[in-house]
Amino acid sequence: MNLLGLTMGIDSKRKQNLIIYLLCAVVILIWSYWTTLAEAAEKWANEPQYSHGYLVPMFAAFLLWLRREKFHLDAWQPSIWGVPALIGALLLRTIGTHFYFVWFDAISLLPCAVGLVLLTGGKPALHWSWPAIAFLVFMVPLPYRMELMMGGPLQRIATISSTFALQTLGIPALADGTVILLNDVSLGIVEACSGLRMLVVFFALSTAVALVIHRPLWEKILILVSAIPIALFVNVIRITVTGILHDTVGSQIANAVFHDLAGWLMMPLALVFLGIELTILKYLWLEPVGSPIPMSLNRSGIPPVPQTLRRGRKTPQSRRPFSRPVECPKQG
Repeated sequence: MNLLGLTMGIDSKRKQNLIIYLLCAVVILIWSYWTTLAEAAEKWANEPQYSHGYLVPMFAAFLLWLRREKFHLDAWQPSIWGVPALIGALLLRTIGTHFYFVWFDAISLLPCAVGLVLLTGGKPALHWSWPAIAFLVFMVPLPYRMELMMGGPLQRIATISSTFALQTLGIPALADGTVILLNDVSLGIVEACSGLRMLVVFFALSTAVALVIHRPLWEKILILVSAIPIALFVNVIRITVTGILHDTVGSQIANAVFHDLAGWLMMPLALVFLGIELTILKYLWLEPVGSPIPMSLNRSGIPPVPQTLRRGRKTPQSRRPFSRPVECPKQG
């Protein structure tokens, strides 16, 4: 009895130590990246496409709670594999600091978190926490050069697609670079209207949905891939509606709708399209009720005869008591 109590005491003390180590790792991570997180928070506050950055750590914590059934402290064992991850994070920070690549410094947060988790609890801890760590990538702003590379093509796509939609609806429109020429109005598709903001925010939201729902892996990947055309399509709808308003009710109302109301309605509309996609996938691929019984074919292509029916054997259903046929009485 004393040995059992001592063992239970050791296990409880070990669990407390592991929890303390995990909390210390979180504190060290935040302290080490405090300046980097402060710069990212400045972009979250000033740039609309990164306004979701405040919610990313909260959702990461929610993912940890959602996967609490995988939180097994008994199986945690510190792993030496955390050292290479920390070395990789240190190299990224060094390169980012030396060459002033701010994105390298910020993205090194992820391998650093992986390294600390491995040093604390090994593979079981990483198996529990990896979705939350991976989701932290959405609180890191994109590199400035990538924004420039993506902004121009997205502006051109939005201009051509919106012009085609307006022409299809019978409104005379002509694309001139990134400007849509209507009857007496020039609708400029500036950088803010390229759809990059919508794309960044909606892709993060679609990833959150894919991590939460219980669907096969291929459906989750399809949700992530479809987030790009859905975001671009919603942006084209916004520009097209604005062009219709310019042509019908005037520029004053159209500008108000374009800058205020349409901006607020883009995300709910994209979520509606995402819900329609999930509904279609739900009814398009039905899960089997039970696993089918495997059946093999012989060389002639005919299913084999069950063992119970070979050589005149009777199945349990066929083994019934013999009943003598009733004879009709003879008539005189």
